Amino acid sequence: MKKLLYNKYDKSRIASLPRVLFEGRIVVVLSDFEAERAVDYLLSMPILGVDTETRPSFKRGVVHRVALLQVSSYDTCFLFRLNHIGISPVIKRLLEDTTVPKIGLSLNDDLTMLRRVADFTPGNFIDLQDHVREIGVEDLSLQKLYANFFGQKISKHQRLTNWEADVLSDKQKLYAATDAWTCINLYEELQRLKATGDYELIIKDSDIKA
Repeated sequence: MKKLLYNKYDKSRIASLPRVLFEGRIVVVLSDFEAERAVDYLLSMPILGVDTETRPSFKRGVVHRVALLQVSSYDTCFLFRLNHIGISPVIKRLLEDTTVPKIGLSLNDDLTMLRRVADFTPGNFIDLQDHVREIGVEDLSLQKLYANFFGQKISKHQRLTNWEADVLSDKQKLYAATDAWTCINLYEELQRLKATGDYELIIKDSDIKA
């Protein structure tokens, strides 16, 4: 039976879906020594998921620097606390690497924010938004994409929390890791569907709930 996908996914359906959570190991990186070990590990992996978090601003014209870079393999996610360690040469090595594909969403925004911290030449980054359009999917948020492809809900409750807090809460860490890890799942499923054609795209009207 073919997988049913929608060009536009009804946001009102998401609340009733089962929640997806990263179940692997989460490692917070707070020093150059820890970053060195983390990057060596990550660059030995076949594929990575990436995302960033920035402290929200509730004042017009105030924009904070990116505080967290989360990079996940299939079973381990490293949370690089950039507000503590910045983009060191070893993190720059990770960002400039051209061998391991790094999957993310709306990567132009993330990379722009990261390059405000330190200049670097982005390596092998793959933006999911560029690829889901190829099969006719128009909704491009991570939450809607995951609901569409897997019938599961990514909770966004922690998105507007303080990512510059002295200590990240367990809920923040889990949220950050889940966002990065789910990018791997989406990319691999998208590649499978493109290769097999094992899906049917259902076209919904433009008046669907955003």
